[in-house]
Amino acid sequence: MSYKSILLNVDIDGTIGPIVKIAVDLARRSEARLIGFCAADAPMPVTMAPEGAAIAADIWQQSRDDIQKRFRELNAEFDSLVAGSVAAEWRDVHGNPNHALVATSRMADLIITGASQGASTGDPYRSVDPGSLALHAGRPLLIAAGGAQNMPAGRIVVAWKDTREARRAVADAVPLMVMANEVIVVTVDPEPSDRSRAGVKDVATFLSRHAITARTEVLKADDECDKLIDFLSSANADLIVSGAYGHSRISEWVFGGVTRSLLDETRICRFMSY
Repeated sequence: MSYKSILLNVDIDGTIGPIVKIAVDLARRSEARLIGFCAADAPMPVTMAPEGAAIAADIWQQSRDDIQKRFRELNAEFDSLVAGSVAAEWRDVHGNPNHALVATSRMADLIITGASQGASTGDPYRSVDPGSLALHAGRPLLIAAGGAQNMPAGRIVVAWKDTREARRAVADAVPLMVMANEVIVVTVDPEPSDRSRAGVKDVATFLSRHAITARTEVLKADDECDKLIDFLSSANADLIVSGAYGHSRISEWVFGGVTRSLLDETRICRFMSY
């Protein structure tokens, strides 16, 4: 079991060197094809003056031309960084970054992206919303920590919760956990019970059948978010694996506290599935 196609989303406005290095390293270890990707769009300027329509159109076209120029620069930089070390290709799209990346995800086993603003969406014309992406792409999502330059395969923590999303995340992250030096399966329970202990033990047993040795922890706390974040810090975790927990409210996806807290924890790499 391994990733054979990895989709790397790069920010049109940011530095791409560190995240490309992570993606290349994982693609090389997995013998996967790496797809570099960037999407951005330009909103049409709003004007009330009759003569402003032509000016607005000129401004809009110049913005699109600037985006296309930036695409060419990023393509060249991506090719230079990959330097033939893995099979790779480049794609760019004039359009909504979220929609374009979700559509392109049909090509990939895994999506890698940054999220410098955490759960905040930033400019929706120039950056992806990591929460929306996790819920709509239908693919696991690896969100790189800010400034990270190495693949997060040292110490991996699985944030276990007995849900469909968490089960999906554990299975999707197996190729990464195979490479890890240490794996810890953790659950937070206000009143630790035989059921919670059996849950993490079952996950560790599942992983053992993929040649992954994992230890388990059941943490007693009322505040799941704070306890989990504290544990990640004390364990010096390189990556946390979790489900993306959401629920429907008037056709919008709204995150639970743990997912939002993890998205905002930009100091650590995060792996999410839905």
